[in-house]
Amino acid sequence: MSLVDVLTDSSKKADVVRDCLDIIDREVADKGGLSGMAIKAGYKAVQGIKPGFVKNVVDDLLPEFAKAIEPVYNEGKSAGKPTISHLEGNAGRVADALLAITDGKAQRSKSGVVKATYERLRPTAKKNVEQSVPRLARLVEKYAG
Repeated sequence: MSLVDVLTDSSKKADVVRDCLDIIDREVADKGGLSGMAIKAGYKAVQGIKPGFVKNVVDDLLPEFAKAIEPVYNEGKSAGKPTISHLEGNAGRVADALLAITDGKAQRSKSGVVKATYERLRPTAKKNVEQSVPRLARLVEKYAG
């Protein structure tokens, strides 16, 4: 069974999305300094677009995100490596895979708020996504084993 199938299975998807939202909230809350203030302000702006916007985005992007990280996940499984340590050890590759998706989505977005916020935060995005990989890896391990 593919990682996409596991994470988007109808019996699990709502829980996976909820856990993804928790990761996002915790990652944003953990950010400090000036860049943290910008991230928090940007997140608040995006959340204000309409109720449930972030949840809907996560729900919609989950299959693409799972497909994007699946090669790294499978590589670890094939080598007999624990999922968490393998994903953490390849945080840069995981971040690049996920950001390739969000870059495309941001470019095609019809929302000026989304585009402007993304463009403002994109220069530091890889570092921030890499920092979130440990939480993401635990989520993948939780659902995919």
